[in-house]
Amino acid sequence: MSGDAATLAFADLQPEDIVATLGNLGFDCDGRFLALNSYENRVYQIGIEDERPVVAKFYRPDRWSDECIREEHAFSIDLAAREIPVVPPLVINGDTLKHAGHYRLAVFPSRGGRAPDLDNYDLLTQLGRLVARIHLEGEVSAFKYRPRIDIDSYGVQSIDFLLENEFIPVGNCDAYESTAELVLDGVEACFERAGSVREIRLHGDFHPGNVLVNQDRLHIVDLDDCRHGPAVQDLWMFLSGDREEQTPQLEALLEGYQSFRRFDPRELHLIEALRSLRIMHYAAWIARRWEDPAFKKAFPWFDSARYWDDHVLALREQVALMQEAPLEWRDF
Repeated sequence: MSGDAATLAFADLQPEDIVATLGNLGFDCDGRFLALNSYENRVYQIGIEDERPVVAKFYRPDRWSDECIREEHAFSIDLAAREIPVVPPLVINGDTLKHAGHYRLAVFPSRGGRAPDLDNYDLLTQLGRLVARIHLEGEVSAFKYRPRIDIDSYGVQSIDFLLENEFIPVGNCDAYESTAELVLDGVEACFERAGSVREIRLHGDFHPGNVLVNQDRLHIVDLDDCRHGPAVQDLWMFLSGDREEQTPQLEALLEGYQSFRRFDPRELHLIEALRSLRIMHYAAWIARRWEDPAFKKAFPWFDSARYWDDHVLALREQVALMQEAPLEWRDF
């Protein structure tokens, strides 16, 4: 199976391909079909005769190896076995990762819900408890195949890709390059202030869109980006607003977190550094996928001077934020 053929098949994935693939795996599809919000992979909710719907995730070719995907699956299965409300893939004929022609896919139970209300501090405390329980399992062993969240892969490689492939308009290049250098300096300074923090297995992309709230139940989805990194990576994306707003949000998260696992306060130095790296990584992610028509349709502003003006401004703001003292937290 050539990479080019797999890429073409992925780009041209049609409903009839999806239903036929699920049928060959033993699912009696009833015709209900809903595309779910995902750009990196292709994800669909499929109705099943006389049973609950399932979610089929078709993996983008060449992003993760089979070993990386199976390692993600094993992590989520281990978490579910400890009654942590993640949604692991189904084991079908002895395996969670299936190959069907040019496609690689996994099938998951369907779980409904809404995004969490970040103004609900009780909910943030509950999320903190769940993150701590994930991290207790995450520190038991290490990934063998999956990468780290670090300055090189998220920062340096992102900058190099954007500049070398000429994604940035000529009029924005100098401002971007000079600002990006300041950002990297700021990130390195934040990591130096934090010192030697422990890296563990993480969800890696834990943000409100990957949490489903259904009455008093939470479900954690999409471990597609699980990696090694500092624990605070799975917490900071639930902080929003200015410093005054983020401080009580942090207190609520860590109140729950500390009930299961100790949080190292040195990691607070990393919040704005990790935010900066994510901003850079996100821009390079869109650029790396730009030949996918779905990305041109979803991000039509990406190649405009206005976008890069705003991007450089966001990076400059991060340079200033990384020079400020970290958020305060009363560790009782």
